[in-house]
Amino acid sequence: MVPSAAPSAAPVLAADDAGFAYRGAPPVLHGVSLDITAGRSVGLVGESGAGKTTVLRLLLGLTRPTSGRILFDGAELRLRDREQMRRFRRGVQSVFQDPYSSLDPRQRVGRIVSEPLRSLGLAPEAGLVRGVRGARGDDPRVGAALEAVGLPAEVAGRYPHEFSGGQRQRIAIARATVCDPRVLLADEPVSALDVTTRVRIVDLLIELKETRGLTIAMVSHDLSVVAALCEWTVVLEHGRVVEQGDTAGVLGAPSHPYTRQLLASVPRLPAADAS
Repeated sequence: MVPSAAPSAAPVLAADDAGFAYRGAPPVLHGVSLDITAGRSVGLVGESGAGKTTVLRLLLGLTRPTSGRILFDGAELRLRDREQMRRFRRGVQSVFQDPYSSLDPRQRVGRIVSEPLRSLGLAPEAGLVRGVRGARGDDPRVGAALEAVGLPAEVAGRYPHEFSGGQRQRIAIARATVCDPRVLLADEPVSALDVTTRVRIVDLLIELKETRGLTIAMVSHDLSVVAALCEWTVVLEHGRVVEQGDTAGVLGAPSHPYTRQLLASVPRLPAADAS
């Protein structure tokens, strides 16, 4: 039995017995149920091929479940419902693994960061098309989003190739948060970065959680990142949820053999020679 404890608040986003299969292929997800509730960040963990990214794609509305449902504010997510999807895109944004491929190299940073504002109809499109506001970041929300991730507003006029990997991921986070979403869905947001930069991005996400009330749902192979960022952990094995609960309990005293196997596989430094 998969342990679960329903939080008191209604979930912002949820998977309800969701399954998924590619056409003509065996299912890759089987009856996945999980809640993303405001103020309780969630980590999705498991080996490669466990179905973590597929779950994230369902929660993002990029893929429809072949069974079960995805719920947004208690209502089934319907990809053809334009009004619902507009509210969904305003409330749920995403950050992906590779900061080098997730930013359009032909666009200036200001236009990249302002993209959600334009797509949601929250920015004057005429000025942005001419590149006056979008390129220089004259829209104060763009500058504020950049400063919130530790970059000066002036970088809005530069191009992605002028930045390091960690800075590019900060730009991607600024783009995701410029419209003040309620939930950030992140797919391995620090795995492509070096160790020092990884720590800085994790610290940034913790700060955004605290200062903006941002709830994060994150796929990660790094259990230390999940422990730092997420209050709730969901463990997937072969497309099934085998364990979920408070992160301290799941990682500190796992009840399922697969979770114990994941923890045992975490690399550890060899003990110092006592002699």
